[in-house]
Amino acid sequence: FGRSDKPSKRSDYTYARHVAWMSELLFDKLKLRHITFFGQDWGGLIGLRLVASAPERFDRVVVSNTGLPTGDRKLSDAFLAWQNFSQTSETFSIGNIVNGGSATKLSPEVIAAYDAPFPDESYKEGARIFPSLVPTSRDDQATKPNTLAWGVLNKFERPFLCVFGDSDAVTKGGDAIFIRSVPGALNQNHTTLVGGG
Repeated sequence: FGRSDKPSKRSDYTYARHVAWMSELLFDKLKLRHITFFGQDWGGLIGLRLVASAPERFDRVVVSNTGLPTGDRKLSDAFLAWQNFSQTSETFSIGNIVNGGSATKLSPEVIAAYDAPFPDESYKEGARIFPSLVPTSRDDQATKPNTLAWGVLNKFERPFLCVFGDSDAVTKGGDAIFIRSVPGALNQNHTTLVGGG
């Protein structure tokens, strides 16, 4: 995103493409094995698909404030509002968005630092499109691959730890599905971060 080397059109950003890019990097180029995976937010949505595609490469998994939606459950009103805002807002101030999601208010200097990689709207295509890539219906392109990934995670017996914040309006309580569904989550010391978002 931002000034980094990136696709320039929103249509270039897809969930599947990001999973493929990370798979190519981690498995084909770096040839990683014995991975300890930590995924938060989109790191979880992308990374859990990688875990499911090559579970033998992962020794343990930690997820935080993330999910692997399949379009068959209603997402939180907070997420749906964020998704709508990301697509309809005329301006998209990254610094103000981060500030709005922070537990403490950020200084103008910190807000400016978050804005710096995005000198104009053309640099924000990835940041704007990502919320709309989260599957919200059974017809979504990511529904089938995420459902297949759940089929693997439902059998994943290696340690699987959840660390979720209790104040995240979008993902609060999302750890329950992992704890209930992933065998490796059984008897783990899952943590809820009080005041964490």
